[in-house]
Amino acid sequence: MRKSAEIRQMTDAEIAKAIQDAKQEMFNLRIQWEMNQLEDYTRIRQLKREIARLLTIQHERRLAAKLVQEDADA
Repeated sequence: MRKSAEIRQMTDAEIAKAIQDAKQEMFNLRIQWEMNQLEDYTRIRQLKREIARLLTIQHERRLAAKLVQEDADA
């Protein structure tokens, strides 16, 4: 599980890739859950939090870019 400081050092493309990978892993875990093959149930919770953390930082960057754009236009 990545920490926020670690995620903030990533580029936008790396964050997008990490989100995509995490969502794919979540999909696979849900399939394992339904088939009663999931061994580590806590991984689902950890992954949900990691996805939320990634999306939050991605959203922060978009808002910051929008704010910079508005300041430049003004």
